[in-house]
Amino acid sequence: MDPRFLPHNSHLNDARRFVETDPQLRHLADCHYQHRSSLLDSLPTSTPGIYSLGGGRQTGKSTLLKQWMAELLGSGAPPESIAYFSGELIDDHHSLLLHVEQQLATAPNTGLNYLIVDEVTYIRDWDKAVKYAADAGLLERTVLMVTGSDLGFIQDAKMRFPGRRGTADMADFHLHPLSFREYLTLEGGMDRLNGHLDDPQSISDDLIESVFATFSRYLIHGGYLTGINDLALHGTIRRSTLATYSDWIRGDVIKRGRREPYLREVLAAIVKRYATQVTWNALAQDLSIDHPRTVADYVALLERMDAVHVLPALIEDKLAPAPKKAKKLVFSDPFILHAVRAWLTSETDPFEQQILAALGDPVWESKIVEACVASHFHRFHPTYYIKAQAEVDIAYVRDGRFWPVEIKWTSQLRPKALKQIARYGNGEIWSKSRQTGEINGVRVMPLPIQLLRLAA
Repeated sequence: MDPRFLPHNSHLNDARRFVETDPQLRHLADCHYQHRSSLLDSLPTSTPGIYSLGGGRQTGKSTLLKQWMAELLGSGAPPESIAYFSGELIDDHHSLLLHVEQQLATAPNTGLNYLIVDEVTYIRDWDKAVKYAADAGLLERTVLMVTGSDLGFIQDAKMRFPGRRGTADMADFHLHPLSFREYLTLEGGMDRLNGHLDDPQSISDDLIESVFATFSRYLIHGGYLTGINDLALHGTIRRSTLATYSDWIRGDVIKRGRREPYLREVLAAIVKRYATQVTWNALAQDLSIDHPRTVADYVALLERMDAVHVLPALIEDKLAPAPKKAKKLVFSDPFILHAVRAWLTSETDPFEQQILAALGDPVWESKIVEACVASHFHRFHPTYYIKAQAEVDIAYVRDGRFWPVEIKWTSQLRPKALKQIARYGNGEIWSKSRQTGEINGVRVMPLPIQLLRLAA
């Protein structure tokens, strides 16, 4: 193995000390909160094939892969059968193929081999090497896991390797930041809710207040473990933590041939019109970018990077997006919003001056909550909003129909503002209310409890 890869393959020296010697696992062990993703239970262990793992920057893909390696070793896989390659150190498909061939030549002759190529999209024409290896029979006893922070590479894998990916029911995986349910589990709060989520009215007042308090913290750091540990250990989100994420966004956009000044303008426009209806034309008019198509291209890139979600308007009778209507743009996690705002304004103390200030402002807090709910739905269902006589914040598609949800993060619910959601028999209002209820014939539900039920 090329010596450059050895720091990430310390199991080859001493498999028993892999958790202690690996850089990612060693860092995880030093964290106050340590997360084991349920995705680990779905990753392949016995079926050869070509698999993909996608997800945005800093979501923990590399750490997840190291945890997977540790569990494979713990289940008896020979250390020599497992290899981890960083795509950032491999120039092109010729080099990738050479590393694969060399590794498989020294791997055990029986049983499965496990090859991990992290951030494969850094490698020029990487798919050519994988296709050749598959066609040459090199991967017949191999689980090949490729990862990337550009979700487009997953679609590429589906199209470029037909008939070569193996027989597993699930070959493509997506790692998100921690959901609100996963964060509550991390804090130990889900145990107290067992048996109550199906009947929210059975939740005690003290317990529901605790859930709301946990949700308030989630709006500060989102599902990013670095932010979660910052708040737990330091009582703040450090400027360096926020900068780590914004630097990754800038770096990845520049590597794809885009211009940083345009990126700054597009991100500023998203923040300015956060969770409101916008068109590419309207965005372009406020920017130095000449053409709406350029704005759309930058947003599409941010969407592929899993940083932004685009919510189109719903064509209700077709359960499809309305291409000519305005869209709503939200960041895929509250932490991303905070990191972007910190970069755009360069405040001396973004935690106090921006994050806490925004969550203390009723208008901004409502926008952050709505975006948070929309991004949660986006993980599980096609997600839209309704643009009719009035707007409905979210409409998700499930079981061949759409389900409208109105987000009302205010102390008072005014019937006049709920006329549109009341037109639908299956609509719900998710609110600050601690109890379930009804208004204008529409069910009113405690929002954090519904988020927990969504991910159940």
